[in-house]
Amino acid sequence: MKHFTTVHDVKNVDDLIHEALLLKQDPQAFRHMGRGRTLGLIFMNPSLRTRLSTQKAAMNLGMNVMVMNVDKEGWALEFNEGAVMNGTKVEHIKDAAAVMGTYCDIIGIRCFPGLLDKKEDYSEKVLLSFMKHCRVPVVSLESATLHPLQSFADLVTIKEHWHKKGAPKVVLTWAPHIKALPQAVANSFSEWVLKTNANLVIAQPEGYELCEDYTRGAKIMYDQKKALEGADFVYVKNWSGYKEYGKIHTVKENWLLDNKRMAITNNAKVMHCLPVRRNVELSDELLDGKNSLVIKQAENRLYAAQAVLKQILGGHYKIQSRKLEHEATAYN
Repeated sequence: MKHFTTVHDVKNVDDLIHEALLLKQDPQAFRHMGRGRTLGLIFMNPSLRTRLSTQKAAMNLGMNVMVMNVDKEGWALEFNEGAVMNGTKVEHIKDAAAVMGTYCDIIGIRCFPGLLDKKEDYSEKVLLSFMKHCRVPVVSLESATLHPLQSFADLVTIKEHWHKKGAPKVVLTWAPHIKALPQAVANSFSEWVLKTNANLVIAQPEGYELCEDYTRGAKIMYDQKKALEGADFVYVKNWSGYKEYGKIHTVKENWLLDNKRMAITNNAKVMHCLPVRRNVELSDELLDGKNSLVIKQAENRLYAAQAVLKQILGGHYKIQSRKLEHEATAYN
């Protein structure tokens, strides 16, 4: 694996999920693999789970880690080619990324969208500029359009908690929020689930359709109640409009899930990537209930990141096979 920015960078999703679960059994098994290697974590936006889990994952592999909040600690960066830098931008990405690449063996970068210009955001200018100029492997810690580490951890979590034969029904449902949020988590979750045999349904109000590049193959529904029928996993997430980019549309119906609404599911597990605005996006009773997987998802961020870093480091170290306690026979 050269880079990790999308599911398409992964040769075999099932194998990578299996590797993450094996690493969870023995996180220190490859603690010497990254000795003498350095991971640089570059944040242009806030982070909690992504920063801590990726940092610890690298430490479990014996790597050194350097963290920089570029938005607070670095120079203002210019990304446009041929720019005359006589304004507020102090350093060009060509120079900054090239220098970072001399200090680091792998770079992780988080860069949110502006939600003002769809063409610019979906061009992934920031992420691709880092990849072009740093000349070392790059891991996306969430970009303008995708959050692959989160989605990979989500699939690891589903794998752990699916104990039946056949394919699970997974519902990604839009949820209310007080402001416009990116489509990255929803885009990424959809494209990752579609690489498995799970049946994916996306429930959303009119006007909240996602980019078809990431949802092609999923069943799209505008009635949340019908979408939830027989669901095995329900992933709750807000996102803003894609066609009318970054817009919040008025939604008259109540899309906030609670125990009563979940009664029509197949005793579904409840998922959310966190952070979550309680009782706006998702009710306390579901977040704190016995079917909530939100903390399990956050825990699995560590092993997902560790599996990715291990693959990039060199990857072909063989994990000693052992039987997984929660092996699901029919989810491969």
